[in-house]
Amino acid sequence: MAASNQPLSVLTSNRTQLHEVTRRSANFHPTIWGDYFLSYSSRQKETNTQEQQEHHRLKEKVKNMLVEAPHISSQKLDLIDKLQRLGVSYQFKKEIEAILQHIFEAHHEFSGKDENDLYMVSLQFRLLRQEGYHVPSNVFERFKDNDGKFKESLTNNVQAMLSLYEASHLRVHEEKILDEALTFTTSHLETMLPSLTNSLRSEVRQSLQRPLHKRLTRIEAKRYISTYELDQSHNVVLLKFAKLDFNMLQKEHQWEIGSLTRWWKDMDFIKKLSFARDRLVECYLWALGVYFEPQYYLPRKFLTQVLALATVIDDIFDVYGTPNELLIFNDAIQRWDASAINELPNYMGVCYSALLDIYAQMEKELGPKGRAYQVKYAIIEMKKLVGAYYEEAKWFHDGSPPNFEEYMKNAIASSGYMMVATSSLVGIPEDFVTKEAFDWVTNEPLIVRASSIIARLMDDIAGHKVEQQRGDVDSAVECYMKQYGKSEEETVKDLQEQITCAWKDMNQECLKPTIVHMPILIRVVNLARVIDLLYKDKDIYTHSTTELKAIITSLLVDPII
Repeated sequence: MAASNQPLSVLTSNRTQLHEVTRRSANFHPTIWGDYFLSYSSRQKETNTQEQQEHHRLKEKVKNMLVEAPHISSQKLDLIDKLQRLGVSYQFKKEIEAILQHIFEAHHEFSGKDENDLYMVSLQFRLLRQEGYHVPSNVFERFKDNDGKFKESLTNNVQAMLSLYEASHLRVHEEKILDEALTFTTSHLETMLPSLTNSLRSEVRQSLQRPLHKRLTRIEAKRYISTYELDQSHNVVLLKFAKLDFNMLQKEHQWEIGSLTRWWKDMDFIKKLSFARDRLVECYLWALGVYFEPQYYLPRKFLTQVLALATVIDDIFDVYGTPNELLIFNDAIQRWDASAINELPNYMGVCYSALLDIYAQMEKELGPKGRAYQVKYAIIEMKKLVGAYYEEAKWFHDGSPPNFEEYMKNAIASSGYMMVATSSLVGIPEDFVTKEAFDWVTNEPLIVRASSIIARLMDDIAGHKVEQQRGDVDSAVECYMKQYGKSEEETVKDLQEQITCAWKDMNQECLKPTIVHMPILIRVVNLARVIDLLYKDKDIYTHSTTELKAIITSLLVDPII
């Protein structure tokens, strides 16, 4: 997408004097949703009584299935796996936690005796690692031959290979056997693809594209429910419950995005800030990826608003603002003072006013609960983000691109994920989200740094060509190529390796004993999963008319029949 320049009459810091300013434009496509979701805001949020009663009845039946299955068995593990993939495991959180703890304490040595056990050993390993249990990876040694390589006979069982492939993505640093397992399974599964049955081929292809560990719960639930229904051995009660639970939650989410659409429409950003990306619905999907459960409505609303405003601010710094305007805009945000609006051009004033307002509203909401202090942490991180945007803008306007190390140091903030990780905790109702948790998240812990690196590098790899055509500042790709004299292909490979290392860091930080409660860590992991969705091969957030439109339609428009 080539850049264009457009002269506009705008107000400068002297709000009474007009003059011509030549501005850059990224030609972002307008929102594809418009007022589509607006009508949902006037619907009743509450589910009808009949649905609630049916939901409760089916939930009790599924709970009994879970509790009554033999204590340590393939049946129990398979059921937990299905509950997770169907998107309903959150309804049985305590039961699943208790079961996995029991399995780890009583049976963590595993009972696999031959290669036919690979499926179950891999599944048990993955489920326990997901729960934070440091299961030793040497449980897979028995599946190697005398040469230290995985037995070729394992390739006769596609489901077992797929199970090992999925387990290998929970690896941490210095787990050579899991690195080998990933290489071994990836190579053979790719080779097997043409000869598989249609349903199995689809499942393997999905996993090769995005392993379970990197998938978002709601997207996987919608996909897997339809797959599970085609399985002739499916459990009727479980399927019915998963469908009903999905549809009931979808109605709540529709009401939420409807209310947010009304807020966004009242801001009138489409007219007042037409140069910027209007991606409110996409931002809601982002927040939904972090937490979809009904009790997180308030933090989900706040995170959506913050993401939408951060997108506009990013575009002001990247594309639209002049050096002088960016200087005073950054200064205003660092001061966080409503009176600073008088010093800003009109378009910046609109954004600045909205920014201060959403934080003030959140403080008002949390004040009676004694949690208004949380918003202060979020404001500090927003200031850091804007400061990092300003640093990038100075590199561009000064014509002095940074080296790779300088770029990545600033990228921890400019990726937005320090700010987003902090903002995602604001308003969470659980008692474990304490002042200490906010002190932790704002101190650049390894898991947040890793998530930020994934965000920055995946974004840059996906979008750097378009940005260079537009004349933007060098991304991580260009900085790395210039500093180390490598080709684009070599650079992308090296940066992908850094992304792999960052995932290992996150996996490591989720192993018990953890510094903060696991639900806080999962928020950060989910943020990395959203990035993997939005920037896997290309930037489908900025260019949201195809793949992302289909995903949003699937989750927020079409119910399961």
